[in-house]
Amino acid sequence: MTARPPGADRNHSAPPAASRAPRAADRGLRDSSARYDDVAQRAAAVVIGRYSTSFGAASRLLAPPLRRHVRNIYALVRVADEAVDGVGAGHGLDDAAVLAALDELEAQTEAALRSGYSANVVVHAFAVTARRTGIGPELTRPFFASMRTDAQRSEHDPTSFDAYVHGSAEVVGQMCLRAFFDGAPVQPVELSVLDAGARRLGAAFQKVNFLRDVGADVQTLGRRYFPGVDPAQLTETEKRRLVADIDADLAAARAVIGRLPSGARAAVLAAHDLFAELNARLRRTPAADLLTTRVSVPTGRKARIVAGAVLGARRGGRGWA
Repeated sequence: MTARPPGADRNHSAPPAASRAPRAADRGLRDSSARYDDVAQRAAAVVIGRYSTSFGAASRLLAPPLRRHVRNIYALVRVADEAVDGVGAGHGLDDAAVLAALDELEAQTEAALRSGYSANVVVHAFAVTARRTGIGPELTRPFFASMRTDAQRSEHDPTSFDAYVHGSAEVVGQMCLRAFFDGAPVQPVELSVLDAGARRLGAAFQKVNFLRDVGADVQTLGRRYFPGVDPAQLTETEKRRLVADIDADLAAARAVIGRLPSGARAAVLAAHDLFAELNARLRRTPAADLLTTRVSVPTGRKARIVAGAVLGARRGGRGWA
């Protein structure tokens, strides 16, 4: 008796070679597509490895599928951000050309969200994650709008500052939140609560970076982000107010970390705690020194913070706010 594959109809012979050929071709296309997906996502991992320290260290605590998603998101965000932070100019582009490059990158991104494919490997990697996790233009468009702002505006009022932080940081937090669920359904009420926390954490990260980079931003890029604050004359009172605002964002974000999927909690807690440490060091640094000193967390202290986050996540929720 000849063995048959499970489910084979005993009353029918094997399909002719002509009908088997398309199946083989389909398998070849699937293999090629999977290989391209893998190459694109490996390229995204290179970006975060070369550009990020604190965020990169925290992302390594994510469960592997979630880590890939976050790297894919980070790569697109970083490529766009670098275009307006000097890389475009360094390659001879004027402001108009930088804006055109951003327009093209956004167009590629939206096309890939629809089709699932891009010849730009960073965009393709992002689309792999976005299509699986539910990231759409409602999040990518505010992001690109904020990136354009950096090429068009050097000073902010309260309205433009809020819009900039939303697009450059809060929506990125929301993208990462969706990545943490890896396509699993989330109840709308729960998503609303988690979205609020993700926005506050993204805002805190951005404001910390604004404050620690205040000297470089004004001296190198000619930007003044905080409304009504002259970086060249930053006072202790202004600095304390900014630090307190960041603390409020961090506290609001910390309150919902325990509600995240288990594969994301340690990483998000580590990122939160690393930026809380940065903010504490900013508080202790004289305002005048921020123009010439970039505050950072020493490697040993950073390792202890990450280890503490891992331990906290393993406790199964005890001590969460």
